[in-house]
Amino acid sequence: MTGRAVESNRLHADPPVPSVLLLGVLALETRRSASALRVQRAFASPNRTNNFAVDPVSRRVYLATVNTLYQLDGSLAVEAEKRTGPVQDNLLCHAPQLPQAPCEHPKSLTDNHNKLLMLDREQGVVVVCGSVYQGFCELRKMENISEIAVEFPPRGEKTVFPSMLNVAANHPNASTVGLVFRGHGGNTRLLVGATYTGAGTQFFPRNHSKEDLRFENTPEIAIRSLNTKDLSRLFTYDINPSEDNVFKIKQEVKTKNKLNFVHAFIQKSYSYIAFNNDAKLGHKESQPNSILARICLDTEQPRKPSGPESRKLTESYIQMPLQCGLHGNIYNRLLSVYPAEIPAEDGRGSESYLFGVFQDRQTDRRSALCAFKFGDIEEEIRQGRRNCSNSPSSDVQVLDSVIQGSGAACIQKGNLVLQPEQLDCGAAHLQHPLALRRPLRSIPLFEYSGLSSVSVDNVHNHTVVFLGTSNGRLRKVRHLPASEAVHHIMTFDPSDSNFLYLMTSHHMLRVKVAECDQWKSCSACLGAGDAHCGWCTLENRCTIQKECAQWRSARSWISMGEGPQQCPSMTLTPPEISDVGILINGSVPDLVGLRVECDYGPGVSTAATVHLDYGPAQIQTCPLLSRKNYQPIPPGTGESANKHLFAAVPATFFSTLYKYSCRMGFFGEELECDFGTEQRYEATWLNSSTVKCSGVTLSTNQRTQVYHLNLRRRGYFTQQGEDVFVDSPQPMEVEVYNCGVGSSDCSQCWGREDQGHLCGWCENSCRLRDECQPIRDQCPAPEIHKIFPLRGPVEGGTLLTVEGRNLGRRAAAAKVSIGDVPCTLLPDFYTISVKLVCVTGRSAHDRTDIVQVDVDQSGMGASKESFSYLLLSLEPRKGSRAGGTKVTISGEHLDIGSLVKVKVNSTLECTITEKTDETIECTMPPALQVYTDSVTVCVEFENLPCQSAELSATYTYEKNPTISFIHPKKSYLRWHCTVLSSSLITCLSPASSQSQQTSVQFLLNGVLYTGDNPFYFDGELEEEEGEPHKGHFPLEYVEDPQFFTASKEKLIKHHPGEPLTLIINKGPSDLELVPEEYTVMVGSYPCNISFHNDQLFHCTINGLLSSSESELPVTVQVGNFRHTIAKVQLGGSELAIVVSIVVCCVLLLLCTVALVVYCTKSRRAERYWQKTLLQMEEMESQIREEIRKGFAELQTDMTDLTKELNRSQGIPFLEYKQFVTRTFFPKMCSDYEKSLVQPVYENDALGPRALPETHPLLQDWKATNTTRPNVEEGITLFSTLLNNKHFLVTFVHALEQQKDFAVRDRCSLASLLTIALHGKLEYYTSIMKDLLVDLIDASASKNPKLMLRRTESVVEKMLTNWMSICMYSYLKETVGEPFFLLLCAIKQQINKGSIDAITGKARYTLNEEWLLRENVEAKPQNINVSFQGCGMDSLSVRVMHTDTVCQVKEKILEAFYKNLPFSQWPRAEDVDLEWFDSGSNSKLLQDLDNSSLMEDGRKKLNTVFHYQIPEGASLVLPHDELMETKRSHRQSHRKKVLPEIYLTRLLSTKGTLQKFLDDLFQAILSIPPDRPPLAIKYFFDFLEEQADKRGITDPDTLHIWKTNSLPLRFWVNILKNPQFVFDIEKTDHMDACLSVIAQAFIDACSISDLQLGKDSPTNKLLYAKEIPEYKKRVQCYYRQIQEMAPLSEQEMNAHLAEESRKYRNEFNTNLALTEIYKYAKRYRTQVVNALESNPTARRTQLHHKFEQVIALVEDNIYECCSEA
Repeated sequence: MTGRAVESNRLHADPPVPSVLLLGVLALETRRSASALRVQRAFASPNRTNNFAVDPVSRRVYLATVNTLYQLDGSLAVEAEKRTGPVQDNLLCHAPQLPQAPCEHPKSLTDNHNKLLMLDREQGVVVVCGSVYQGFCELRKMENISEIAVEFPPRGEKTVFPSMLNVAANHPNASTVGLVFRGHGGNTRLLVGATYTGAGTQFFPRNHSKEDLRFENTPEIAIRSLNTKDLSRLFTYDINPSEDNVFKIKQEVKTKNKLNFVHAFIQKSYSYIAFNNDAKLGHKESQPNSILARICLDTEQPRKPSGPESRKLTESYIQMPLQCGLHGNIYNRLLSVYPAEIPAEDGRGSESYLFGVFQDRQTDRRSALCAFKFGDIEEEIRQGRRNCSNSPSSDVQVLDSVIQGSGAACIQKGNLVLQPEQLDCGAAHLQHPLALRRPLRSIPLFEYSGLSSVSVDNVHNHTVVFLGTSNGRLRKVRHLPASEAVHHIMTFDPSDSNFLYLMTSHHMLRVKVAECDQWKSCSACLGAGDAHCGWCTLENRCTIQKECAQWRSARSWISMGEGPQQCPSMTLTPPEISDVGILINGSVPDLVGLRVECDYGPGVSTAATVHLDYGPAQIQTCPLLSRKNYQPIPPGTGESANKHLFAAVPATFFSTLYKYSCRMGFFGEELECDFGTEQRYEATWLNSSTVKCSGVTLSTNQRTQVYHLNLRRRGYFTQQGEDVFVDSPQPMEVEVYNCGVGSSDCSQCWGREDQGHLCGWCENSCRLRDECQPIRDQCPAPEIHKIFPLRGPVEGGTLLTVEGRNLGRRAAAAKVSIGDVPCTLLPDFYTISVKLVCVTGRSAHDRTDIVQVDVDQSGMGASKESFSYLLLSLEPRKGSRAGGTKVTISGEHLDIGSLVKVKVNSTLECTITEKTDETIECTMPPALQVYTDSVTVCVEFENLPCQSAELSATYTYEKNPTISFIHPKKSYLRWHCTVLSSSLITCLSPASSQSQQTSVQFLLNGVLYTGDNPFYFDGELEEEEGEPHKGHFPLEYVEDPQFFTASKEKLIKHHPGEPLTLIINKGPSDLELVPEEYTVMVGSYPCNISFHNDQLFHCTINGLLSSSESELPVTVQVGNFRHTIAKVQLGGSELAIVVSIVVCCVLLLLCTVALVVYCTKSRRAERYWQKTLLQMEEMESQIREEIRKGFAELQTDMTDLTKELNRSQGIPFLEYKQFVTRTFFPKMCSDYEKSLVQPVYENDALGPRALPETHPLLQDWKATNTTRPNVEEGITLFSTLLNNKHFLVTFVHALEQQKDFAVRDRCSLASLLTIALHGKLEYYTSIMKDLLVDLIDASASKNPKLMLRRTESVVEKMLTNWMSICMYSYLKETVGEPFFLLLCAIKQQINKGSIDAITGKARYTLNEEWLLRENVEAKPQNINVSFQGCGMDSLSVRVMHTDTVCQVKEKILEAFYKNLPFSQWPRAEDVDLEWFDSGSNSKLLQDLDNSSLMEDGRKKLNTVFHYQIPEGASLVLPHDELMETKRSHRQSHRKKVLPEIYLTRLLSTKGTLQKFLDDLFQAILSIPPDRPPLAIKYFFDFLEEQADKRGITDPDTLHIWKTNSLPLRFWVNILKNPQFVFDIEKTDHMDACLSVIAQAFIDACSISDLQLGKDSPTNKLLYAKEIPEYKKRVQCYYRQIQEMAPLSEQEMNAHLAEESRKYRNEFNTNLALTEIYKYAKRYRTQVVNALESNPTARRTQLHHKFEQVIALVEDNIYECCSEA
């Protein structure tokens, strides 16, 4: 093959197209000489092939077809096979392996199409997935595929979910791809991509959860466990939560994302999946729909111990479109891909490319080959992730079509620098699937029609591409079997890349990659352009390198790259004396040491002598013969003849020389027969041309095997120690067959006789006939497993397929019949023993009968299914000659076949309008002749002419109706016809807008009436005698008639009870109306009409007129004309009588009222008094009952709560760095997290629960690319200045003196200084002390008791941070446990009673504002909940019957996740709750659904009581994609009671929690001997020292200082913000309760006495009794601190240094310095002035150094990553 470099073109609007050097691609179809590859081995499958796989170790080929699995050896002989179908299945049924899912739908025989065939050599299994049983998979043995390796699910296993069984696509035409890989933990995993079919069972309700996909349909992409040692997790989504290993399209957008997978493969540590989005087929042609997706596989070494166990599929998933072609010539559907390493352009090493065959979906035949560089793919992915993180653009978006997607756009997160690992595989803030929108483009390398597959090989630094086509061609293969399309996957033989395995629709082939022996000369061989072929010099033939016996010897095999100039050639030198010299040029191996002879003809030769070796040229001499010994030159050859040089083996050089001939002889030498095995056999010369091989024994375990016979010289070897061949380069072939392989039944065994195999069937197996004694050639009766189709027409012609066993040894031996109707066998479609196809014969009548197969010498077999012949009838059997009559043909199975027609007299076609299994409706054509009578109507199938009376019926064309005249011939301007008899039709004329002359035409069955003639000639209707109208009848429209009453009045008065008679006049009119056309209505009452003449008629109503209306319209109707002529007013009787009755009634009523008023008022007063007494008694009873319950709860709840909190439960402490950032920057951290999360998730219900710690101060500091080195130098110099005490103190004071330096700026500066100096805490402490001294001096002159009360200065915030650092260890080791238990106890106590789902108010609380002031009885009950996604078995969860569904879900999640940090909990809104009752029926529980009750026009939230869930009910917690919005209100209209009576519940809650609160205060206010609080001792001594220096002796002042510095500054902050310490949820209700506790702690530390009264707030009254005791504890604590041994500066510095060392490198100090520098730059002038005014600073030139920092940094403005 020739080579050509393909250059890339760069266009203005397009990105660069990758350039690639591909040798030989364009020569595939251009050289006719490079044709005809040879199919070395072929295996024919009776069924359609689906998938194949090749084992690189054993060289076995595993072939999966419809209903059968085959295990083939390297030569494609059958080793084992297994039938996998058809099976009894129904698409609406779960797999029968699912124990809890019985199916009530009828099942039928269903073909099993293989969807996935993967090898796992590590575990020795083959993964086989089929389309039946919802895509069920099996694990079979690699040694014998007919045996199951692992039974799954295990027998008796009950915890089996559909997702463990539904792995592949469940439809024959749906795609599935997969690959097997091993994770870093050694666990085998299976990556599967399957097309969503939209079909499946409804046994489990549809679940939209994203946290647990156990009940979901098969996801599009999933990573599943394939560890056969852990069967409980086999085929499950491998990590929790399960959504991380699932790529699932949202249900509502599946129609827009129909993924058709092409191939999945591994490149480096990435998995690539190529697919097409077929939902975009309707888009414009220029838009590509071929997509390449990449997923990072977790196959490397383990990550950090704190890292996740496995990579998240969704975090690393990214996809990009692929485009093959430019400028309108685009091939936009991917058919096949192949990754390959090809030589680099510079010749150094190799580069990875992805080759793909693309098709133009507009014209299916146009196709092209494109190549994409993996380096470009990887760079596009990295750039896409950069853009998504730093500079969002339209080129990348979050893939919002999947359940893990969160939006259609990326959000900028500052100049965040991503690490290489994050660019390749995603980061914590890029954990959603991404999609690149700009396609990766490539110019087609080769364009051809009908390409279907591609495979690429690197041969001797040449890239060779093999292309399969849809019409069965491979490169230049003339025709593969039956011109079947080549499957899109082709694989090279793992042990010999000179052979290619490929699959067509019914064949498995092993094709030799080159057919080199077609070229007979060296120049033709090397010039053919085939990189596989080269010239074997010593064998004088064109071969593949491995076929050359001496290919390992230097210069023995010449490759295409060396060129034809290296071909061997010989030149004769002038003879000297008696010798002639022969100069051999070109690439020839060293001939020194080999025996060489010159042959001058038959039997005449002389020994040749090799004189010397000049590199590639060699010289030999041969003695000349006397002239009489020369053989004559053959006639016609002239001076040219072939000269043969025979060296060590019978190889030949060809050259055009003289008539001399040299040859080597072997007759009489000792030879051996070599059949390619280790055994050699003796060869005996019978004569000079015949050799006999003796004692040969050959064997095979294959069906047939070909051995190649070669002759070798015994005991003679080359210099490399290899045997020497002495016979022809084309060896003799010997076929050895094994009767026991590939012959599974008797017919297959005896059928091998036609291939020359002498096999016989005996003892239920196939053996050699010599071993079968006696020989019986009779086989068992045939077995029929399946027939199709099951019905056909009675005239026959249907192709009937019969599958089974023992169906004959050859086609001539089998006969097929349907009952007694013969079925003609088609030999071309016959497969020995297992399949035959026949053409059904004609049946005399409709019938249903079994199919029988009669085989010679075997007997007859019958099918279990029956074949049906159909017969039909016709209605109606007559119609008009004009045609258009709709007839119905009735019968059975009328929808059979692919083409059905209804013919009339075999010429005209009855147009089919509707066709079902039992009826065909069609419209009859017009009659061909005027006097046509009866015709034949016949149903034809598959274009077969109708020859059967059973398929036909008689239809009669009758004369068209004759219309003589129409009457009247005039109509009003305001027609539908009704047939009254065979001679009369009435029609209503249509409306007309004006008076006009027109004509009337009639349509019969939609055909224009033309008398009895249905034909047109030249656009004119044919006239017949007796039909003068030609179908046209004149009609004149005239003005509407006029009607009016006798007096023309518009209002007619009428008294009810009297008859009504109206006189109606009609104006002059030309209408020829008859009385029957008139209708008169008075309101809804019809009026009887009597005519006097054409102009006058009476209208009479004898009945009573009654109506709710006072006026009734009088309407005259003629045809469609309606007109209201007057109105009838219904009047009353004597008005005076009516008035008298009314007056009497009024007087009587007044008297009655006057009499009743007194009685009514007295009774009402009495009832009101009794009701008041009853209410007071009821209220007293309720108060009494509430107090009694409160007392009982106070006594019992403490014990219950202690029991529930005794369970082992880990404490979710935050790491030190997280604790620091949350306490140092509470507002900034919150704002930062909100800015990072909210824009992405604020409208997304699927956002994460908690944000991972990605605070900028915890990241590595990196300067941008534009940063010059002096910027870093400036920051380093600034750090040095901050480590100068004089500079830092002056710097802080200078900033605090500025009015616009706000409190927030002061706190920020203090925290940044703490971060920057965290590595030198001893220096930081000295700075803090100096600044505190200045603060104390300023406060002492004013009111010293106010010092440290607030945080208004830098040093006060520094003190807070210093306390947080020093107290962290004490907090974690001593206070953490009792504090966490208190939090748990508060939450547990709140959940014990009713909680308002809307307001959050609860029955049990510590805060009055959050108290539920209603008497809502909450009865506890236990429910059993299963939740596989948590990795636990089912748990018993305690809930209240008043809990809403959301509250129940929260309690369930707490029960399952109580040992995990809250950031790892799913949200209650993201999960669904299903209740399975005793009948295995499931119900989805929701806060609001169709069963919700209405109250006051609003829906009430559903509760446990609403659903009537019993005690011990079983519930399942799957996941949900949608978060419902709850809008409701609490139940109202309860009995009113005094809300204050419920305040006793505060006491109940307080009493229950008292022990936990006491334990917490004890831990805070105690000094453990093993962990004394050194920092507190050191700081309290410092405060006492400062008070002594200033003469402050008031003990209250010192107490206030200590309280303000430790309890109020540190402990209160921790008590109110537990989320600073633990990874927990702090609800608003929890915050309210903690505020009460914090207030009690503050009161305990105060020195003033509480003045409480009845009007004091309950939050202070609640702990008023305990405050004095707590105050004693605080004073004792301060006293114990004071009594501790003093702490020296050296001891404290050592302690601080240890704290610095312990948390070294935890923070980004450079970023903190950069933020501090911003303040320095902002107040540059003020800082310089302060430094210049400070003598010490001026002496040490600090202001100059500060100016130097400004100069260094400002010359190169640094853009920091983000704000702290």
